[in-house]
Amino acid sequence: MSTSRVMAVIPHRRPALLVDRVVEVEPRRRLVAHKAVTVAEPGYGALSRNPTDEDCAYPLGLLLESWAQCAVALACWEEPNPDVRLGKVALLTQVRDARTLAPVHPGSVLAHEVTVVRDLGDTYLVTGRSTVDGTPVMEIGQVTLALRDMEVLTGAVAESPVPETTTHERA
Repeated sequence: MSTSRVMAVIPHRRPALLVDRVVEVEPRRRLVAHKAVTVAEPGYGALSRNPTDEDCAYPLGLLLESWAQCAVALACWEEPNPDVRLGKVALLTQVRDARTLAPVHPGSVLAHEVTVVRDLGDTYLVTGRSTVDGTPVMEIGQVTLALRDMEVLTGAVAESPVPETTTHERA
């Protein structure tokens, strides 16, 4: 399933879209997707003229974000949400036992695997891992992913009273 299908399911867009294609999906159960890491990505823009292998390692935050986008794709597969302003916002509320096992470098193709541990309707407990050529590079013990209506989130913020401060409290 192509990049256009991924973009039809989740709201992420270039340069923040970190999933290239979905290769397997069992809705509400399991998803496998690929992400090709290239030196042309914005995260590599600050490399020195003579970078070391360590300098070229894919940033861990982007590795986790790429995997998390796959979790969102799985959660939204049957009810696509390409525009969060009109639908549900995917909130990553907890990450437990995430372990990096090996660095990832440009030229690698990540295979992200996401499996649903528990489906609570609008909240998912998922687990998984990422591999390069079959070698594990990251393992995720558990992620909690909540899908919430944008209206609920914006209404909660708008209705939240801002406490007034007295002159004494400001000083």
